Amino acid sequence: MSGTDETVLLFRNTMAITDGHLEAFRDAIARAVEFAERHGPQLMVQTFIDEERMLAHSFQLYRDSDAVRLHWKLADPYIQDVMEHCRVEHFEVFGEPDADVAAGLRSSLGEQTPLAFSPRVAGFLRFG
Repeated sequence: MSGTDETVLLFRNTMAITDGHLEAFRDAIARAVEFAERHGPQLMVQTFIDEERMLAHSFQLYRDSDAVRLHWKLADPYIQDVMEHCRVEHFEVFGEPDADVAAGLRSSLGEQTPLAFSPRVAGFLRFG
């Protein structure tokens, strides 16, 4: 990805799973990730569940802010399905999205959800 590394965005979404919704949450996440794998612009999606604390951690890697906007456009029904079973506890953005994406995140998360931005210093991507 030489030449575009500076636009890469990594999102970490920490979600609190609603009591009694663990299996429904798992099913909704599985459907959302399957859709993203087939149709989404993400370079990588990984979701992990800490059942003891009823937390889920989702990591999504995007080439740039345009890919994030495309994801939002395509996946909204899947996002809504997942959100029926959890609430966002914390959202972290690694990299520097454009102003439109940053505003979209702030708007969708609201003021109650902590949102952190960490600019990229250095790194590389290796595929294969």
